[in-house]
Amino acid sequence: MELYSFLLDILKYTVAGIGVVWVAVYLIKPYFDKQEQLQLLEFKKSISNQTLPLKLQAYERMVLFIERINPANMLIRLKAGDYTAAELHALVVSEVRNEYQHNITQQIYVSARTWGIVRQLKNDTIAIISNAAKALPENASGMELGKVVLAHLSQLEADPYDTGLNIIRNDLEAVI
Repeated sequence: MELYSFLLDILKYTVAGIGVVWVAVYLIKPYFDKQEQLQLLEFKKSISNQTLPLKLQAYERMVLFIERINPANMLIRLKAGDYTAAELHALVVSEVRNEYQHNITQQIYVSARTWGIVRQLKNDTIAIISNAAKALPENASGMELGKVVLAHLSQLEADPYDTGLNIIRNDLEAVI
């Protein structure tokens, strides 16, 4: 009988101990969950404060990239009249690719949509210049190439470079 009483006492204390632990966990768990959420929120805020300037700089660089590869700006900057059409074609394609490579790492800070627009404008610019160069005779001047490219752009319903910039501005508003 004494053994039975001893086992019953152990069982009572064990159940009581488990009950006390369960009540303690039940009461303390929400506090720890809330603390964890607050720490996570603080961490996200800290990361956001550090990455926001980088994101803004990346969007700024994407705008600059688009402005620099816009044929209307690039042909003036490169002084199209100083080259033959073939030389200017090679120079423009090289400039566009170099600008793109220079900014390629910025894609981690901008939206996928913005990066897609940048990539598309790069490819379209190279295609426009290449198609215009193919349409000219071999001895054409860079000025003639520039006129053909600008004439092609003026025939488009909407300027793709302005459209791209507007979309990037809209994406940037979502970031801020």
